[in-house]
Amino acid sequence: MSIPEPQSPMAEAPLPPHLAEVFAKHQQPEALFTALLPKVCEVLQTDRCFLQVRNPDLRLSRIFCWRRCPAFPDVSTPTWQQEEPWEERDPMFAAALRADPSIFVEDVETAGSEVLNLDFERETFGHRALIHAHICQDGKLWGILQPCIFGHPRVWSSEDRAIVAKIIERVRTSVVSYGETAMT
Repeated sequence: MSIPEPQSPMAEAPLPPHLAEVFAKHQQPEALFTALLPKVCEVLQTDRCFLQVRNPDLRLSRIFCWRRCPAFPDVSTPTWQQEEPWEERDPMFAAALRADPSIFVEDVETAGSEVLNLDFERETFGHRALIHAHICQDGKLWGILQPCIFGHPRVWSSEDRAIVAKIIERVRTSVVSYGETAMT
C-alpha cells in the first residue's frame, strides 16, 4: 500500500540530533549529501538511501548513495548524467515531476500499478519498501530522497513521515543550488 505524505503537526518537531548535527556541520552540498545519507538510514533504520539531485530544465541528474552493506545495489553516479525519460515507465517519477506529495510504499509487491511499476522497481532498484520523497521548489522537481528496505515490507510511521518532511525542508536549498551547477 502507498500512502501520500501527510500534513502533520509532527513535521514542526525538530530534527533528531544526529540529523541536525549534519546540517549544522556541512554547508557545501556534496559534503552535506554524503554525510546526510548514512544518518538518514540510521534514524529511519533503512538499508540504503539515495539522493537524486537534478536540474529540471536540463534534465541532468546525479545520484548520491549510501548503503548499509555491499550486497545492496549502489545506484550512485559519479558525475551529472542525462536523465532517461523514467516517467514513461515509473509512475512514482511521473508523480514527482508533477510535484505531487511524497510517496510512502510499504510493500512494492502489493502496491497498485497506479503507484508503481513493479517490474521497473525490481529490475532497477530491488527494494521492497521505500520512501519516494520529492524535493520541489516553485512546482519543479529538483531532487528525490529515497530511503529503502530490502527483503521485507515496512510500515512507515507518522514519526518517519515527519522526519522525512523535515529533512526535505532542510535540504531543499542545498539541492536546488547544487542542481543549478549541473553541466553536460
